[in-house]
Amino acid sequence: MRGVVVKTDSELQRDVTTELKWEPTIHATEIDVAVKNGVVTLSGDVDTYGMKWAAERAVKRVSGVKGLTEEIKVTVPSSYKRNDEDIARSATDILNWNVWVPRDRVKVIVQNGWMTLSGEVDWFHQKEYAEHAVRHMTGVRGVTNSITIKPPVPTVKTSEVKNGIENALKRNARLLRDADKIQVELSGSKVILRGSVGSWPDLEEAEYATYCAPGVSEVENKLTVTAYPRRKEGKRSGRSGFWARATSMGEEEKKSRRRRKKEKRGRGYYTKPKRKL
Repeated sequence: MRGVVVKTDSELQRDVTTELKWEPTIHATEIDVAVKNGVVTLSGDVDTYGMKWAAERAVKRVSGVKGLTEEIKVTVPSSYKRNDEDIARSATDILNWNVWVPRDRVKVIVQNGWMTLSGEVDWFHQKEYAEHAVRHMTGVRGVTNSITIKPPVPTVKTSEVKNGIENALKRNARLLRDADKIQVELSGSKVILRGSVGSWPDLEEAEYATYCAPGVSEVENKLTVTAYPRRKEGKRSGRSGFWARATSMGEEEKKSRRRRKKEKRGRGYYTKPKRKL
């Protein structure tokens, strides 16, 4: 059974802390973790915006996380500091060198190390790649992605888009369990997703799959992350097949099996081979 397992706050805090230590791109000792009712709060001070982003991604990977509040501050050390003009010029070059970002359609503004991206692109993945390209730049304290999506196909049939999105969700390997729980609504070029999924990565996967539909300019993701109860294990935990059935078998069934074995033995099904002299 896949999905978010119900955990106590202390268990979730332990798992998040362990995952942060497992992530090689950050220094886990710089980040504090607090949990209340399944909602994780991160605080602390890191050197780069890339570390802050990596910490957020690590938390979303942990099963049991229902929400995330991120209060990490980025304090750029003196060896990493750059002036705003230098950062903006480098960012513009990086965007122009990226094959997934339309050339000269994304503008960069930098103020006190905080970068704002604006402009228009055709697809959601182009907006995502633009932010990804500049996220790990030296001297950047944060990124605001204000790029808007203007689809190359302005007029599409609502029914075709809706059916296409629903079929894409059902095809997706990550969403096999939850595809039927997701409702798709359309309002012009805007899509609204409602329902529940089993984890944060599933929630983001559903949103990305929706953005792949032609003509979609905005996705309002109202999906919730639902926690599933722990699975009860038999005495032989982790076994499958015969042992999984045997451990859950009632006393009556056990007696019935023993009785059938005796009957077969009486009819000659079970005979011992004769010993050779």
